[in-house]
Amino acid sequence: MELDRYGQMKPGGPRTWLRGRDEEFARICPFSPVARDEDELAAEYFSRAKKQDPLLGRFEAAFVGHVEEGEYRSNGSSGGMVTWVAAELLRLGLVDCVAHVKESDDPQLEGRLFHYSLSRNLQELQAGAKSRYYPVELSGVLQSIRETPGRYAVVGIPCFIKAVRLACADDPILNERIAVTLGLFCGHMKSARMAESFAWQMGQDIRQVKRLDYRKKAQDRPANWYRAQLTLTNGETCAQDWWHLVDGDWGAGFFQNPACNFCDDVVAETADIAFGDAWKEPYSSDGRGTNVVIVRSKALLDAIQAGIEEKRIALSYVDSDFVVATQAAGFRQRREGLSFRLTWPHMGMRPRKRVSAGSHRLSRQRMAVYVMRYWISFWSHRVFSLADILHCPQLYILWARAALACYQGVAYSRGPIGRIVQSLGLAGSEGRT
Repeated sequence: MELDRYGQMKPGGPRTWLRGRDEEFARICPFSPVARDEDELAAEYFSRAKKQDPLLGRFEAAFVGHVEEGEYRSNGSSGGMVTWVAAELLRLGLVDCVAHVKESDDPQLEGRLFHYSLSRNLQELQAGAKSRYYPVELSGVLQSIRETPGRYAVVGIPCFIKAVRLACADDPILNERIAVTLGLFCGHMKSARMAESFAWQMGQDIRQVKRLDYRKKAQDRPANWYRAQLTLTNGETCAQDWWHLVDGDWGAGFFQNPACNFCDDVVAETADIAFGDAWKEPYSSDGRGTNVVIVRSKALLDAIQAGIEEKRIALSYVDSDFVVATQAAGFRQRREGLSFRLTWPHMGMRPRKRVSAGSHRLSRQRMAVYVMRYWISFWSHRVFSLADILHCPQLYILWARAALACYQGVAYSRGPIGRIVQSLGLAGSEGRT
């Protein structure tokens, strides 16, 4: 896998292989129409789960809360639960090593800001805390797992965890050694160009950026007030709130990977345990960060309950409706939006999804939102590429500002475009549950 000209991960290899059909690849690709879907995989791994929900999949229990002990919560983007669970797996001897995303030691030498790596102790693990909205790939760590015996945990977004499950079914060594999967709720995957755009808008060259914190935490600010911070090679830092960045509205779809238009899994339904942000009041206003957690493995449920009893973590049971409400926008995009996109003309192979084409009745306003997201995603890569070639960041920034104004006018009825939308009886509804 390698970064293409748009900053997205694509398979690399001889043209004959890229253009041909490979049965093994088709079995393990999470978007292949041949591969098993999330329902089939969950039925295999969690057949005895106590609960089942059409949006959350099979699970034992769901929680909301945060880590109490140590600095897990303050060091993480949310409530600290992902790193805490990974550390607990190492402490209890349930795994020997954790595969997760870390910062690159030398971004310019490696050609990327983040990559998958393996951690065998708490110090190494804590270096991978925080959210990384950046393209990465698993091939290197999977090869390391094949070469080195042991029990491994893998942390990843839904399509990555599904790919791991499919690879385990096809590879006895991976199946034996990957003992636990930790899923991360996902809105969509961004390309590397978003990091470059953030740098442009802060007056910096991405080649001078050593570290990027997408969500610089501050306790006196609501958790959903994202602030990005760059650390430069000379040690200086600069930061900007996402809402002051032209591509900082996540839902608008800037730099979204095209494959995300065909994903119907928000909450990592094939993972043993999955984590997200509690985007629901009063939790979304708590700048310290709060997680929602879906537990599907009985062994992990025991570990979670032990942590609660020992007061190392502060979690409360919640029902399916609560979890769905925290991810309402993501489910709209991945279910009703997907049903609409599946009705569009499409060249080439179409993924097999659990959502039927045209199965949701949508207003004209909702259809307009999904169309705009698609085209913003499509053109953001291309306009940015042109601006980069011409060494003219302002070309992209002006285009993105105009695209954002159109999107927010349709989605939220903001500004002059919003007034026009309202006059046509198409009141914005994005953001409402």
